[in-house]
Amino acid sequence: MARVVVIGGSGHVGTYLVPRLVAAGHEVVNVARGARQPYSPHAAWDSVETVAIDRDAAEVSGTFGGKIRDLRPDIVIDMICFTLPSAEHIVAALRGHVAHFLHCGTIWVHGHAVAVPTTEAAPRRPFGEYGIQKAAIEAFLLAAARRDGFPATIVHPGHIVGPGWRPLNPAGHFNPSAFTTLARGEELALPNFGLETVHHVHADDVAQVFMQAIANWSVAVGESFHAVSPQAVTLRGYAEAMAAWFGREPRLVCKPFDQWKAGHTAEDATATWEHIARSPSCSIAKAERLIGYRPRYASVAAVEEAVAWLIADGQVEAGPVPSGRSMA
Repeated sequence: MARVVVIGGSGHVGTYLVPRLVAAGHEVVNVARGARQPYSPHAAWDSVETVAIDRDAAEVSGTFGGKIRDLRPDIVIDMICFTLPSAEHIVAALRGHVAHFLHCGTIWVHGHAVAVPTTEAAPRRPFGEYGIQKAAIEAFLLAAARRDGFPATIVHPGHIVGPGWRPLNPAGHFNPSAFTTLARGEELALPNFGLETVHHVHADDVAQVFMQAIANWSVAVGESFHAVSPQAVTLRGYAEAMAAWFGREPRLVCKPFDQWKAGHTAEDATATWEHIARSPSCSIAKAERLIGYRPRYASVAAVEEAVAWLIADGQVEAGPVPSGRSMA
């Protein structure tokens, strides 16, 4: 088995990825800036070495890549690289020293959806600093793999959900009050016709893609893979499904975006615009065919697990559980 260094391993995906790596017999080192705990406890963390490195400070001093190389990894999984210079720095330090380098990207590298489901081969049209930088990182890593032999793989998650944090809701933002509105049977306003799409993925399914890429090294190197659920959902369909989960009939009203945003905070309106402007719907056919990805969660099922946690945490007021239904 391999020595695996996970940079940012105690975040959303790392909460599930690190125990999977340990269970597979790997020696795991988690590189983190502080003492953040994973979202869900697991006995596997008892066997994980944690090394504290402030990435931002170490990159400024030009030492971050060397610090990672000095940990003697066979495999490096970088969950928290957000700029092209950051990627260039670590690749320069690790070239010739690792057997596999996996980068966590995003489906936002695609920008506006054109033909759906969008494949990994679709031309990149990113907008917004986050998507633009992630697309630049992807292009750099793929070129390094295909032309220079650097063993890179890129994993592009969708809207990551799971117990412990707020999921993207049917109104396209992260305010949990939208779920309370549906749980109470009250009217929920959706932007436009409610037909824009969002594409969730459970954090454990993202972890699965990383694991499958490692297990299928020969076909994963030099490739990008979407890590999403089998199907995207429309805002309307998502709202209807969650209302049914709460045992309610959906009461939905659709308004042109400019009218809709007048009833919301600037933060929520901005988040919704960022998501509906992209309306992602991504294909997993490549990951299924090449590395055997089999997602455990459909979009709504993944969200239900997260909302059950929100209810238990008091962030969503669901009222009494309807007869014959379970919030677990």
